[in-house]
Amino acid sequence: MLERRMIKRMWPGGLFFFVVLAALTWYQVPLVSSQGIIIRSHYQAGEVPSFPTDADWETVSPLPVPLSGQIITRPVWPEPSARALSIRSIHNGKDIAFLLEWQDATVNESLTPGVFRDGAAVALPLGDAPAFFCMGQLDHYVNIWHWKADWQSDVDRRAERAAESKNDRKGPRRFEVIPRRPSSVEDLIGGGFSTLTSKEQQGRIQGHAEWKNGLWRVVMKRPLSMEGDDLDNEARLVAGRMQAVAFAVWNGENKERNGQKAVASWMQLQIDPIDTTVGQIPKIHGYVNPPFSS
Repeated sequence: MLERRMIKRMWPGGLFFFVVLAALTWYQVPLVSSQGIIIRSHYQAGEVPSFPTDADWETVSPLPVPLSGQIITRPVWPEPSARALSIRSIHNGKDIAFLLEWQDATVNESLTPGVFRDGAAVALPLGDAPAFFCMGQLDHYVNIWHWKADWQSDVDRRAERAAESKNDRKGPRRFEVIPRRPSSVEDLIGGGFSTLTSKEQQGRIQGHAEWKNGLWRVVMKRPLSMEGDDLDNEARLVAGRMQAVAFAVWNGENKERNGQKAVASWMQLQIDPIDTTVGQIPKIHGYVNPPFSS
C-alpha cells in the first residue's frame, strides 16, 4: 500500500519528466550540457503574459533544456533533483517574460533553520565580456533574477488580504505579519562567489507562480532596454539582438540552497525583432555574449 501511494504521488511529476526526456531525445538535445541551445523570445503584439495560466503561453512551443549539478565550487551538488527545465519567452517590444516549468513533487515555501525553499533563477551578463555563469567573476558581473517560493507566498497572501478588505469581509479580522515585498523576484548582482548583492531598487522584475500536480510554473517579467535607459547594474535586453542567458533551480525538499542547485549554463537568447513576420524565424542583427564554457 505504501509503495502504491508513493507511485500515485510521483506519477504527475514523473509523467512530465518523461515527456521532457522524450522531447530532448526527439530534438536531439544533449542530456549532459545546455550549451548550443538557442532560446527564442517570440514577438507578439499586445500585453505580455504575467501569469503561468495566461492563454498566450499556449501559442509558444516550450523548449526543454537539460539541467546538471553544480560541481564548480564547494560544496558541490552533483545530484540535484531537477533534471530538466522547460522554457518559453514572449516579448512585445516593451516587456519580456519567461515561463519556467520543472518537476517538483513538493511545495517548499518556507525558509527557517534547517528548512529550505524552492526557487529558480535567470542569469544575464551585464556587459559584452564573458562571465562565469554561476555567480559571475571580478569585472565580469551578472544580473541574476532569483524567484523565491517563500517570497511568492508573501506576495500572494498580502494580495488576498487586500482583496478581503475591499470586499468588506464580515466577521473577526485576522492579523498576520506579512512582509511587504515589491515582487517575488529578487534582483541581484554577482561578481564571483560570495559577492552576490541585492540591488537597492527592487520590483522592476515581477514574478508569479503556480504549483500543481508536481509541477512548478514560474513567470518572470521585466521591461526591455530602451534607448536612453540608465542601465545601472541591469542586463541589456534589446529586441533584435542575441543575449547570453543561464538558469538555475533549487528544490527545498532536497535541502538545496545557495550553490547547491541544478544549473543550465550559458545558452543564447534570441529576442525577435519587433517587425518580425509571424511564424518566421527572424534575422538577428547582432549578438551579445555567445555561449562559452568558462
